[in-house]
Amino acid sequence: MPEGLLSEGVWFRVDEAVTAASVRRAAERLAADLGMPERRISDLSIVAAEAAGNLVKHADEGVILVRAVRTAEQAGVEILAIDRGPGIADIDRAIGDGHSTAGTLGIGLGAILRQASRWDMHSLPGKGTVLAVQVWPDAAPPEAWVTGLTRPLTGEQVSGDAYAVREVGDRRQVLVSDGLGHGGLAAAASQEAVRTFLSGTFTGPTGAVEALHRALGHTRGAALAVAELDSRAGVVRYAGLGNISGTVLAPDGTRRGMISMPGIAGHQRRQVREYDYPMVPGSIVLMHTDGVVDRWTAADYPGLLARSPAVIAATVLRDAGTRRDDAGVLVARSS
Repeated sequence: MPEGLLSEGVWFRVDEAVTAASVRRAAERLAADLGMPERRISDLSIVAAEAAGNLVKHADEGVILVRAVRTAEQAGVEILAIDRGPGIADIDRAIGDGHSTAGTLGIGLGAILRQASRWDMHSLPGKGTVLAVQVWPDAAPPEAWVTGLTRPLTGEQVSGDAYAVREVGDRRQVLVSDGLGHGGLAAAASQEAVRTFLSGTFTGPTGAVEALHRALGHTRGAALAVAELDSRAGVVRYAGLGNISGTVLAPDGTRRGMISMPGIAGHQRRQVREYDYPMVPGSIVLMHTDGVVDRWTAADYPGLLARSPAVIAATVLRDAGTRRDDAGVLVARSS
């Protein structure tokens, strides 16, 4: 059964064959709702069945997220398959048809990648594997520079954490919001933050946070932060209220934390302050709510920072996310 129904998709805990069939059906329904052609729905069905089947046969604590991905021109389906082990020591060998670690034909990964419009993977023995696969109706668009993942507190159907992305001219701005508490009221606060952020006429992060504070007065309130990635200037501009963690990760793994001010957007705040942080080409901006702990370090994951934002975000959520709270992660890559 679905582990949590989110506005961005459906999470499944995949531990038996019947659940794998549910993943396939959910992917097919979503693709049909998006108007994808039958031939691509058939391809997606293979991807979903094989990804879920691999988790049942090979993995520990496997979960799958099925969600829509969109550009201005088309909509596709993304499947994220995440597990906690045993991990793959030789990905190139595992991809080749005929290789198997469970006495099967070993055609799973090869079949997935042949049908996919785009895929990415990271795996470490002892930690597990993250596989991100997209199926688009036509040619795949360029890889997204940013993505986010949210997961509700165990037992809840909606998450109070949310994220949003907007591009205004050459400004690339992102929001992470953590509605106070959890459940429907927390989700309502974050959704109001997203709505205001996407429709606002403000400019930089300070103006965004000020506008969000005013807009959330009728809600429970939220911790939130806004980052603006300016690759031309080589800086990240950042402003926040409350307990949102922001970090700039250089390609070599060097970390620099970003500062949020104490407060609750919508209810109490000090003066909003904006800070600038250096950002070299290829840097990662990682933001997360307090449902993700700060024990994660890039040095423990060789090669991860070169992977797609979706794979990075899923890895952090898997290994640093807590089940005692809503959890949200956003990953953005500088150009």
